[in-house]
Amino acid sequence: MQKQEEVYNENGGEQPHKVGTVVVKCDGCGANMVFNPDFQKLYCPHCGSLKDLKDAGIADERSLESGFNLDCNYKEDEGAVVFRCTNCGASVVINDGKAATVCPFCGTAHVQKTDEMAGLKPNGLIPFSFGVEKAIEFSKAWAKKRLFAPRKFKKNINSENVNGIYTPCFTFDSYTVSHYEGKIGKTHTRTVGSGKNRRTETYVEWRHISGTFYDNFDDILVTAGSKFDQKKLDKITPYDTNASKKYEKKYMLGYMAYKYDAELTDCWDYAKGKMDKLIEKGILSQYVYDRVAYLNVSTTHERVTFKYVMLPVYVGNYNYNKNVYNFYVNGNTGKVWGKTPKSPLKIAIAVLLGIAVVAGIIALAAYAYLS
Repeated sequence: MQKQEEVYNENGGEQPHKVGTVVVKCDGCGANMVFNPDFQKLYCPHCGSLKDLKDAGIADERSLESGFNLDCNYKEDEGAVVFRCTNCGASVVINDGKAATVCPFCGTAHVQKTDEMAGLKPNGLIPFSFGVEKAIEFSKAWAKKRLFAPRKFKKNINSENVNGIYTPCFTFDSYTVSHYEGKIGKTHTRTVGSGKNRRTETYVEWRHISGTFYDNFDDILVTAGSKFDQKKLDKITPYDTNASKKYEKKYMLGYMAYKYDAELTDCWDYAKGKMDKLIEKGILSQYVYDRVAYLNVSTTHERVTFKYVMLPVYVGNYNYNKNVYNFYVNGNTGKVWGKTPKSPLKIAIAVLLGIAVVAGIIALAAYAYLS
């Protein structure tokens, strides 16, 4: 079955044509429009025309049970094409009818169209708030602070190796009721003995604790993709997921989307693990202690909801000595994190300078001692 192209007109009507994926035609010249984050409008690269986007509203929370049951509101995204990189295995989704020519993660051209479905349809999206040139500025400012990064790396951050991509994430809300019991202790000192036997000893005053702890978690954020794992996501957060818009493909025109490869159940388990740690921290914050013998917590989750949200990330890739180094830019805040190659020459110079400084200190100390 061929997928349908949805052509959006100024009057809001839709004309289905069996030609491909979602595109928006420019009213002036008929070229395909893309989303321009600097204007927060659709932009025609051919004639420069702009078109307003109707505010889709805030993304709705959905019951976790509906996600597990894959109800009619949580189904495969039929209007997209999946491309897979044969080099690193990343799968990306294209929504504007063009082909993916370069993998945003490894930078190679080994990208092929596949027959796999785009997968579950998101219900939320945070649009990019700035374009690739601004992302490059943020990246270069970050790279300048990497002391041992090669000069070539800092100079060669450009539009060819920085790509905007929407990455899939789940957010979870949960009201929790936790029953707990444990044993905690506080270290004290006291003076004992007299005369020559007078001394200070340390002892721990233990106490048993128990009770019920209530908490209300809002938008615990969990990545749904292994190429952009939780560690990487946490490094460039925060994202204001409470302000995420209802999923609208027009915001994705001109951008790729990274296809999720984690199941909702697994992401929920991870979110519960994060909540467990925060619950334990909240329980212990009620007490004065410096030692924990044990703490047993039993938690019930109520009124659990989730959103499947696409987050904006600029992914940079740099090849150095046959290794690929990735860096990531938060598409809303400009926060950057990543790994950089290290220049052997810069490291050698730093080591020699360190040795020289130590030698200088020793020489000064010896001179002062002999004077």
